[in-house]
Amino acid sequence: MNTNDYYSFDWLDLGDIELGRPNLGNKTNVAVYRLMQYTLRSVINKQFGDEAGKEIFFSAGRVSGEAFCKNLLDCSLNFGKFIAQLQQTLINLGVGILRVEKSDLEKLEFTFVVTEDLDCSGLPFSDKTVCDYDEGFISGILYVYLGKEIGVKEIDCWSKGDRVCRFECNIMV
Repeated sequence: MNTNDYYSFDWLDLGDIELGRPNLGNKTNVAVYRLMQYTLRSVINKQFGDEAGKEIFFSAGRVSGEAFCKNLLDCSLNFGKFIAQLQQTLINLGVGILRVEKSDLEKLEFTFVVTEDLDCSGLPFSDKTVCDYDEGFISGILYVYLGKEIGVKEIDCWSKGDRVCRFECNIMV
């Protein structure tokens, strides 16, 4: 943990996985990740309410996206190459398969589609979207790369019966 502020996140807080897991390495089962995420969401929602839960997950995703971008991506690349690098990194880490459905760099309007999403692909259908963390994650990446606040809203989600997660991204005014 960052010793200056217990609640502050630093990329170094992830530790040396190679040193700490010489036999098991950097891999785990998606169900274990989801077990942590959905039990944590359940506790937060019960203690603070669903809307607060959505905000907390978005905020955590935002911090994660910013750190991910700063530590794993090259922000000096042009937009096309940056997105290609992001796509490959997400695949390499098993996060999901990102496709750009719409891109208007002048207006800062994008539509991203993610398949095989780590958070929700294969979940039982419900009446709500569940990728609040992903919204924040994408927002954080775009903020670091573009230097502007970009609103991100999930409009399609596997959990609502869609076979993909689709995110509308627009400059915030």
